[in-house]
Amino acid sequence: MAFKHRIVQPSRIKGRVLTESGEPLIPPEEWAYLEAGDAAVTRSVKAKGITWVVQIRKGRRTISRGVWADKADIEASRKEVEAKRATPEYAKRRKADLARRSAKQEQYLVDFCAAVVHFLDFHSRYAEEADVLGAKITEHAAPVGSGTVARTERIPLAQRAEAATIAWMRHQTTAYDSMRIARIKGKRREIRRQLAAKSVTLLQAYRHGDDLSENCPLQKALSKESL
Repeated sequence: MAFKHRIVQPSRIKGRVLTESGEPLIPPEEWAYLEAGDAAVTRSVKAKGITWVVQIRKGRRTISRGVWADKADIEASRKEVEAKRATPEYAKRRKADLARRSAKQEQYLVDFCAAVVHFLDFHSRYAEEADVLGAKITEHAAPVGSGTVARTERIPLAQRAEAATIAWMRHQTTAYDSMRIARIKGKRREIRRQLAAKSVTLLQAYRHGDDLSENCPLQKALSKESL
């Protein structure tokens, strides 16, 4: 049986929520709030009855904070999930799932690093720098849960590698982190575009195999990162 799950927003007043249009709502007395964090319990609760799904918008992402639902359904779902997780079959399946995810993550790290090195396209003179930089960017951007562009599946791997490289260079080879940027709509985006152009220009020297200046910011960043 399919149940209706209403989308609501969090309220500053405890025990209340807001409709999508901002109108206050009070959950029924027999309901309780289940915070997000255990997807299995949440799915079980939603399968049992009507819920109010508390969501917020963060940039382009929609993030679930939890659900309001019948208190009895929440308690029953927790017991069911706990009982299921206590079985030997679940433990065996869980172990296999973790091993599979670990292998998948390891392969992704290899593929992502290779994509970064391919984007860098350094001259053979700077092959070592390309490998070091690829490893550094991968270490920073690719871990599970990092929330960086490297973990998104909305764009191809090559684009993720390019975006992650430019982002790393923005923080490591420019003064971006210490800049005072006016709170004007589009200003930060404009600054990022300007810095991205400078980063691409900096990479050209490595791609062409040119001699580097003593003050090369990328050389300094790689040296600093390796300490």
